[in-house]
Amino acid sequence: MQVGADEAGKGPVLGPMVAAAVRAPPDAIPDGVDDSKRLSSARRDELAARLRSAAAVDVGVAVVPPARIDDPETDMNSVTVAAQAEAIAAVAAEGDAVTVDAGDVDAERFGRRVGSGVDAAVTIQSEHRADETHAHVAAASIVAKVERDARIEALADAYGDVGSGYPSDERTRAFLAEYVRENGSLPDCARASWSTCDDVLAAAEQSSLAEF
Repeated sequence: MQVGADEAGKGPVLGPMVAAAVRAPPDAIPDGVDDSKRLSSARRDELAARLRSAAAVDVGVAVVPPARIDDPETDMNSVTVAAQAEAIAAVAAEGDAVTVDAGDVDAERFGRRVGSGVDAAVTIQSEHRADETHAHVAAASIVAKVERDARIEALADAYGDVGSGYPSDERTRAFLAEYVRENGSLPDCARASWSTCDDVLAAAEQSSLAEF
């Protein structure tokens, strides 16, 4: 059986990273599956729902919270490896052929590391931009993106407008700045090790000093 794995949310300053794995016969992957970034939100939601509800499709998901990403004992490549391995391990069986979207400049090394985290005897093919050329990886990218977006929506329900969670998003930066002004610390949903958070904390400190 074929399995594809990918992740969403490596770069944001808010919320978790999510990895997903999709195990299915080729004819069970819906038509129109593509790299999640090429699809509208509504189309991603539709395809993710079809994948999750299909009897012939198994879906594995691993959610990596900000605290784990911030752990000084690890790094983003290692976290990505661990997340993909966890998602794959949730669905893989002996003899499966697994294709992963490489999260390392060295695609072969990334594949080896992911494979070492999966107990089942599977073959691992690791490629850059695999979500653009492999339907199972594209399917996994869709599931991961939809799950990640749901987590951001939950943050918005809890905190108000947090934007997309990406450092380039002015709404995200404004949320962080306002939260720090009001609370004197970062929210738990923030990746404190990101430079964006350092900038927000430094700006808040400067503002406090200027008041004296």
